[in-house]
Amino acid sequence: MERIIVVALCLIGTSFSYKSFQSAFPNGKSVPNPCLTPAVWDAVGHYNPSRHTIFKNPFARDFLLNNFKWTPALCLMDSDNDGRTNGEELGDPSCVWSVGRTPEFPASGHPGICEPIGSSQCRSQHFACDCLENCPGLENAIPSGPHRGNH
Repeated sequence: MERIIVVALCLIGTSFSYKSFQSAFPNGKSVPNPCLTPAVWDAVGHYNPSRHTIFKNPFARDFLLNNFKWTPALCLMDSDNDGRTNGEELGDPSCVWSVGRTPEFPASGHPGICEPIGSSQCRSQHFACDCLENCPGLENAIPSGPHRGNH
């Protein structure tokens, strides 16, 4: 099953532009770049802030599993396992946002990159700002199932 998800995630990048997904979840065009402040992470589902990567981050996997839709279930997940739900990181802590509406708050974190990067809580993601999509072990970092937030 995990292999099927990884293959599907790889195909997403070749079939769809990440720009088309930015309006499908709150603050999709203004997700903070945890590697460079102040800056945004345009390619939210990828391990590179500005372009397609073969390996997708955990938020991309969960977005795929939710049929590319922002749902209460996706909002309540903590895709990157950093202790904050996707909704909290993307400015929709109440999980009430819908396409075309202004989110309740600005995005305050990245839903697919565990923060703070390099912390003991985030080491299992194998991501670092100095190697981005080329970090050793990254290909094995996508967990097999959705994660629920702590809230």
